[in-house]
Amino acid sequence: MIAHVSGVVAEKFNGSLIIDVNGVGYEVVVAFSDYEKATLNEQVKLYTHHHVREQSQELFGFSALAAKKLFELLITVQGVGPKAAISILSIDESEAVRNAIASGDATFIARAGGIGKRIAERVVVDLKEKVGMPLRYDNSSLTGMSQSINHSDEALEALMALGYNLADATRALEGVPTDLSTADRVTQALKA
Repeated sequence: MIAHVSGVVAEKFNGSLIIDVNGVGYEVVVAFSDYEKATLNEQVKLYTHHHVREQSQELFGFSALAAKKLFELLITVQGVGPKAAISILSIDESEAVRNAIASGDATFIARAGGIGKRIAERVVVDLKEKVGMPLRYDNSSLTGMSQSINHSDEALEALMALGYNLADATRALEGVPTDLSTADRVTQALKA
């Protein structure tokens, strides 16, 4: 299994990046936001999911570990393969997709190319309890104790590396101030 790829973006085409790792080019399929952020000849690290089928092998890449974990949850849903999961993650940032699933917003999920209403509803039903609580937004400010949790957040990724799933890690970081160091945020989340 290839867990991550670190190298230079050598080429970009059709939603894929060629990452040059010490002279070996890995083709990695990425979500739209990661594709747009990638710059040719720039160093990048992508967490990867190595998908093996009878006829082919593909790498799917994510700039954040939490996005990879959400992808892996999506492909557990019947009727959602890796390409459909990437399409869902291409609607918006992974946190917005996670929030839509947690809120039961199948209409948002159905905006993905190739995803119909029935599959979108199945995604919401199957994953709603697995992705954590939705974050509630009131215009530009947040209401209640919920905070915006960034999926490129190092504290979130550290909790997931310790074995927390996406939902539990998100829940543990709710209410923990974002202005603390990563170590302090993880410590507070573990105490809660």
